[in-house]
Amino acid sequence: MKAVRVLFMFFLASCFSPLVSADEVPKTVKELFADFDPQKDPLDAKVVREWEKDGIVFRYVTFHIGTFKNQPARMAAFYGFPKGAEKLPALLQVHGGGQRASLKEVEFYAKRGYASLSINWGGREMEDAQDGDPNTDWGAVDPTQQNVPGYFNLKPGDKYLDQSESPRNNNWYLLTLGSRRGLTFLEQQPEVDADKLGVYGHSMGGNLTVYVAGTDSRVKVAVPSVGGSGFRTQPWPLLPEQRKQTPNGDVDLFNATIGFESYAPHIKAPLLWLGATNDFHGIMDDTYHTGELIPHKNVRYAFTPHMNHRFTPEFAVTRPIWIDQYLKGSFTCPATPASELVLSTDDGVPVFRVTPDTAMPIERVQLLYSVDPDPQARFWRTATATKAGNVWSASLPILSVDQPLFAFANVHYRLEKPEPVPFAQPTAVFAISSILHTVTPDELKRAEVKATDKEDPVIDDFTHGWQDWYTLSPDNPHHWEYSTRKLNDSKWQGQTGQRLVLDVQAEKPNELVIVLTENFFRSYRGKSQEFVAVVKLSGVEMQTISLTPGDFRTTEGEKLSSWKHVDLLSLRAYHDKDGKLLGSKGWTGPQPKFHELRWATGQR
Repeated sequence: MKAVRVLFMFFLASCFSPLVSADEVPKTVKELFADFDPQKDPLDAKVVREWEKDGIVFRYVTFHIGTFKNQPARMAAFYGFPKGAEKLPALLQVHGGGQRASLKEVEFYAKRGYASLSINWGGREMEDAQDGDPNTDWGAVDPTQQNVPGYFNLKPGDKYLDQSESPRNNNWYLLTLGSRRGLTFLEQQPEVDADKLGVYGHSMGGNLTVYVAGTDSRVKVAVPSVGGSGFRTQPWPLLPEQRKQTPNGDVDLFNATIGFESYAPHIKAPLLWLGATNDFHGIMDDTYHTGELIPHKNVRYAFTPHMNHRFTPEFAVTRPIWIDQYLKGSFTCPATPASELVLSTDDGVPVFRVTPDTAMPIERVQLLYSVDPDPQARFWRTATATKAGNVWSASLPILSVDQPLFAFANVHYRLEKPEPVPFAQPTAVFAISSILHTVTPDELKRAEVKATDKEDPVIDDFTHGWQDWYTLSPDNPHHWEYSTRKLNDSKWQGQTGQRLVLDVQAEKPNELVIVLTENFFRSYRGKSQEFVAVVKLSGVEMQTISLTPGDFRTTEGEKLSSWKHVDLLSLRAYHDKDGKLLGSKGWTGPQPKFHELRWATGQR
């Protein structure tokens, strides 16, 4: 029997695709990858094309991933490095869902002094592909987005490996193998220092970053963004009405072998989690929960407030400077800001205190809190903070002790010089987040916290600019958009009989588009819909716009019934949906000036 087992193990290591019986199904992460050696099989790397641009050598390459169900699989990728350089640190870039290998990412890091490989795991046509160019070919299996059910699957099937229920039937398993073979490609390049490898990726690429960092000791630094948050099958305790996706197969087996929370304890590389507070994919609360499981604790977080699946430059820049720290030794990131949320106070109002690391000059400190249990839809209030020595403190008044309380802080530091950021302007500031504090209603009551806050009819007077909003294309004269989640906070929520009033001024006649979104990310509450009102601006003089729910309609003509379930308000130059354009893509003159947004009662 021992000899049979040895032969079986050899076969598994050599082709990665044996049939696994039910009693041999891997039950842990360690067991799942125990028989896979990413360095064993020849890569058989081929250069499809090579070219140079601005001192960077680029190559379109393919390499062997493995043999699955007796058919070979190959990966296509872009590889780039500074011409003539030696002993380079190297990066594996893993694209997100619906994306493809990125020449821009390769170029950005090559200009920064790295060898960079961007793999095309999803199999979409490569940039500037020519007729007959080879692409990623998974052979007998399909872990791409042409097989979406495979990301939550354990059951056997035509495109899966095993004939019994197994984590090897999950797409993420195969994609992790392919990504780790990318590391093997990097370490075999003559210009690469094999002891200095890193991995990063966005969204689904963030997922794979965590999988790779949790299974491959060659990784010396990792930066997942809006991906890799664990506990995907487990309900949020403070939001029982929200339904989590369940896998096709045994939930416990899925969690133990595919759940990110099971990979975190194996991560040895320093890790920075780049996130957005309202992300639909990389859930903020679950990201922190997963990060707590990383043993070495050399973890940082950088969460852009109010945004979903994107970042402002001062957060995006944390990725390259974090990578620089561990692959070049050219930067030292400040420690995670120390913070405490004090519930028992003399006046019954919680106090949040933050003490940042002073190793670098501090630009500003922002303390944020929320009372919404839904991490995807919650509005983050900016607390009014005072500074005493090196401690920033703020009271966090609440309207009710029947709602939970969340708090975290962002510390913005000054860089010695502006740093480039992919797809954005250079920035001389970067931001690091504190840990996330969560307090349940029961804990608030036990601490005898008092509800001292009051509803406020003034939603925004714009004296703090766009502090409570997120902006898209703010510098574009025609395509700007400003959005806030403030209306779903009970402090600023509209009531029956109230009107939404906006004081606005434009220099030229235009149409202002106001969009209200119901049930944004809250499918458990009802259908998500956009309701639009188009307002004519005369130009020059200040105008007061007064709107009722009935003034907002869907593109099909359905009227908004009430303010109750409005989660998002957007001010835009236009709204283009389902082939129907409202407003104009040719805004005339400067953007409007907004003076006050408020609720009012009585007649218009």
